[in-house]
Amino acid sequence: MISAFLSVITEAVANGEKITLVGFGSFERRERSEREGRNPKTNEPMTIPATIVPAFSPGKQFKEKVAP
Repeated sequence: MISAFLSVITEAVANGEKITLVGFGSFERRERSEREGRNPKTNEPMTIPATIVPAFSPGKQFKEKVAP
């Protein structure tokens, strides 16, 4: 059952939908723009390409329970 639940959330976020579980949090996808970084081995500047990443934002009740 949990596997099916996670599959539904994963598929929805992959399609650009935002999933909100009231009291727990929200899952969504976010776009990261292109930015400059450094190669840790050589310390040379490099361009990190734009990408899309999954994101989770905890809900108010969840945050208050963890850090009152």
